[in-house]
Amino acid sequence: MRAVLQRVTRARSTPGGAIGPGLVVLLGVAEGDSAENAERLAGNNARRRIYEDDAGKFNRSLLDTEGAALVVSQFTLLADTAKGNRPSFSRAAPPDVAEPLYERFAAALRQLGVPAETGVFGARMEIELVNDGPVTIVLDV
Repeated sequence: MRAVLQRVTRARSTPGGAIGPGLVVLLGVAEGDSAENAERLAGNNARRRIYEDDAGKFNRSLLDTEGAALVVSQFTLLADTAKGNRPSFSRAAPPDVAEPLYERFAAALRQLGVPAETGVFGARMEIELVNDGPVTIVLDV
């Protein structure tokens, strides 16, 4: 499972939801990922200290700032570009496996107290966001 976190002042997915300050989480589900991976990664996202404290240090998390998350499924994060010019997505989990894990990830964020909106799994979406910082972090589980 791979997640790209982008700290934002606001974001929305069309179709899908919208948030104010928080994180856009682009989530790629790989073959072999599990509900445990989704829950661990959600906890990691919620507790990742990527917000400044009063001294300007990254000491505050999404939970500390009471921010929200916009979770967007993005299998292209698992692209293999080692050969040729066309990426291979063979490492990505098939939709019938990926969608429940994507939903589990969003539900795990909510259980931790993070308001979480989602895009629409499998849909072609337009994602609008205003980066804050910018701060972008890549996490793998």
